Amino acid sequence: MQSRKTLATKSCIYRGQVSHRRFRPARNDFSYAQFMMYLDLAELDTLFDRFWFWSAKRWAPAWFRRRDHAGSSDQPLDEAIRDLVERESGLRPSGPIRLLTHLRYFWHCFNPISIYYCFDTNEQLEAVVLEVSNTPWKEMRCYVLTDPERPDRDSRRYAFEKHLHVSPFMPMDIGYRCKLRAPDDKLLFSLENWREGTRIFDAHLNLARVPISSAALAETLLTDPLITLRVVSLIHWQAIRLWFKRVPFYPHPRKNPALPQTNALPNERTR
Repeated sequence: MQSRKTLATKSCIYRGQVSHRRFRPARNDFSYAQFMMYLDLAELDTLFDRFWFWSAKRWAPAWFRRRDHAGSSDQPLDEAIRDLVERESGLRPSGPIRLLTHLRYFWHCFNPISIYYCFDTNEQLEAVVLEVSNTPWKEMRCYVLTDPERPDRDSRRYAFEKHLHVSPFMPMDIGYRCKLRAPDDKLLFSLENWREGTRIFDAHLNLARVPISSAALAETLLTDPLITLRVVSLIHWQAIRLWFKRVPFYPHPRKNPALPQTNALPNERTR
């Protein structure tokens, strides 16, 4: 039987709200309940061994599948992210790497964004990797962030350029600004889209930590068992709303040679 005790681990569940605000060319705001798993990659091999219906090794109703994330499925994800950060920045994370993400629930998985928090040996944040995916093209792009603007003890701010076509209602010539801090009892993350000196969109995660236990995992799975299908459905619902608001439509750069091209590759799960 599962233990009802809380599992002493760095991994946890985060529950709360995700909100989006589009300011131009038409206003469109929404907020939804959200839960995400926060996984210490060093704990993955045994994290779910005590819990029915959850696994990181084989199919289960809630399944962490290696192929749903960056790099080759033949390489451990922890090692793949360290290699990626070192290749992109010259810095190799020296401490734990923890991933905020959706698992594969009842076989379906989609993550608009997963966040890797890369720490040093003193548990100080060294680097962040944003793993961004799009639908229906099933492409993935990782943004490696290691050089924060005006770093302070409480938060990190990063600025970088867009390289993946995510929404057909958003152009490619976008600058991103994100703000985050190392997760603790709360997980706060914001991402802004800027164009020609004007903020046109922002998204926020405001989540609270829930320790992993049999009761917490059971409640999570029973309350929102098809969360990734819900995410995709809501993406399409918001697209319909934008269409009716006559927000300009931007085709994928592959369909328009005059637009900048992304260098994203299909996620391995599509091969």
